Amino acid sequence: MSPRPRTALSAVLIALACLLAPCGTLAGWAAYGLADTGRYVAVMAPLAGDPDVREAVADAVGDGVAGEVAAGPLHGTVRDFVRDAARSFTRTDAFREGWNEANRTVHQALVRALRDDRAAGRPVTADLAPVTARVKERLTEDHVPFARRIPVRHTAVTVLPAHEADRLRKGYQVLDVAAFWLPLASVVFALTGIAVAACRRRAVTAVGIGTALGGALLALAVVAGRRATLAELPGAVDGPAALAVYDALTETLRTAAWLLVGLGLTVALASWLGGRYAHLLRRRRTPARATADPAPTRPSRARL
Repeated sequence: MSPRPRTALSAVLIALACLLAPCGTLAGWAAYGLADTGRYVAVMAPLAGDPDVREAVADAVGDGVAGEVAAGPLHGTVRDFVRDAARSFTRTDAFREGWNEANRTVHQALVRALRDDRAAGRPVTADLAPVTARVKERLTEDHVPFARRIPVRHTAVTVLPAHEADRLRKGYQVLDVAAFWLPLASVVFALTGIAVAACRRRAVTAVGIGTALGGALLALAVVAGRRATLAELPGAVDGPAALAVYDALTETLRTAAWLLVGLGLTVALASWLGGRYAHLLRRRRTPARATADPAPTRPSRARL
């Protein structure tokens, strides 16, 4: 094959590889990072100490209890009292343990429903009795009055309605497949593009630059997703708390994006420097060969 078709084919394969790299990273983060309960709980645990999250929890508890109280002159007083009590509770170890247990329970129920095709058409529910039991145990250890009398009831709380669960299940199945095949396809296309290139050094440099650009686009997508999340929040959801959760969940994705940028720039720079070194080496060897092997001169014919 002549150099021009090889260069064109190499460019197409390298472009595909660089496009699939950030897509595969995103799919892997969603399929393996978010779907792992242990990692999810570890990521969400520090948020129990976040002021915005604690304030959002206190407001939600206060509004929820106030909603159960009939409207009247004491409606606002009850809401403020419950909110202050909830705000104080969010500073305790019992709240942090309950927060972790609630995240673990809800996440396990959600992942189990997404991976089970037999759950189609049914809402995702979680039993919060383990959360209540854990909080009760912690309060009892802290000798809180009447903590032993807290009832532990098995109540199924709806996490997702049926139609949203079915939609997420289909998306999760696609991500589960893409998380394996997209990175593999990206590596295969990159290696093939380098192998068929007329100048492999330039192909390696192109792969590095393209990978860095893909990582930068992924980082910009995370920032754009943050803004879109804030814009689409309903009025009842606390914005700073939701952004704190978003930042915690996407921290690994942001790190992976910058790793792509760093890896791509390192490969491109190493390839460029290698090419410059080889060029200088050839220039140094050329005069040395000319001096060592001078061109033979034709003997002049003697004049008679």
